[in-house]
Amino acid sequence: MGITIQEAARTSGLSAHTLRYYERIGLIHEVERDAAGHRSYTGSDLAWLEFLTKLRTTGMPIADMCRYAALRRRGPETAAERRRMLEVHRERVRERIARLSEDLAVLDHKIDSYHAMEIT
Repeated sequence: MGITIQEAARTSGLSAHTLRYYERIGLIHEVERDAAGHRSYTGSDLAWLEFLTKLRTTGMPIADMCRYAALRRRGPETAAERRRMLEVHRERVRERIARLSEDLAVLDHKIDSYHAMEIT
């Protein structure tokens, strides 16, 4: 027995609208329905949503996420292609982190400058 869409939304941090959208565009499979016809999310559904959230948070475009999801549905024979997709994405994330680190250094320098002005 799974959980309702509202509970899945609360657990995943995604809105019910986003969950329906993800299902509609194929990011998640058609979710099982209970006897009343309501969506019923399982633990594996929630784990997949958590992974999708990580991909989105780290900047993977929805189109790439859909491609990854389609490959996943095809099974283990797509493991190498999925790994390559994640490696490419990981490199983009590392580049973004490096740029953010540079930006942070500028902010730190500016804050230190203001702190020095306050002391004098």
